Amino acid sequence: MIDKQLLLQGCKQFEIELSTQAAEQLDTYAQLLVEWNGKMNLTAITDPQGIVFKHFVDSLLLLKAVELPQGSSLIDVGAGAGFPSMPVKIARPDLAVTMLDSLQKRLTFLEEVSRQLELDCTFIHARAEDGGREKKLRERFDFATARAVAHLRELAEYCLPYVKVGGRFVSYKSGKLSEELTAAGKAIHVLGGEAKEPVYFQLTGTEDERSFVCIEKGKATPKKYPRKAGTPAKEPIQ
Repeated sequence: MIDKQLLLQGCKQFEIELSTQAAEQLDTYAQLLVEWNGKMNLTAITDPQGIVFKHFVDSLLLLKAVELPQGSSLIDVGAGAGFPSMPVKIARPDLAVTMLDSLQKRLTFLEEVSRQLELDCTFIHARAEDGGREKKLRERFDFATARAVAHLRELAEYCLPYVKVGGRFVSYKSGKLSEELTAAGKAIHVLGGEAKEPVYFQLTGTEDERSFVCIEKGKATPKKYPRKAGTPAKEPIQ
């Protein structure tokens, strides 16, 4: 399916370590992605090179944007087709990875990928706002991440409630972020976080610039957050 040598070269460019076994597993993942995409809408990117760079290498850049200590817990909020969490789990099987999504059919796909690749992952069917209020999930993770198109102030309300005090929320974004960071400043502060300087990468073979915002959680998120489903988008903290 994919050119595994191209994948390894793409990772090497960013000094990302990827074993031959992990490359084989990512190839199987790509095959399942394309197969299941014929039955449900998982991704618009189905060409082999696009999968390598825009899905796999892009997902694995998380490992360069932030240091994930051995055995860290990570929740992917709105996991979708599994990006970034599934490639990260494949590259770093020591991580305790949880994938949360509001659509059960996407989780069914991810469960099948996990089964075929013999990965130990946790899957949760919930909206981000609902899961963040559950005792078993609230402030239980070392890291949260989201690869979504929502504004950072909304993403902070979706994701920071899952993060332990002392942990981090790492948001995937695109392009320069100064205006968005400024607009999200109050929300990040109210939710107990502090944003660090963004990290930027130029994706191989594309004109896309990948940006990461790392938000360190210094204090507990107030109990009123996250608000009920739909509210963060309609009435953002500002």
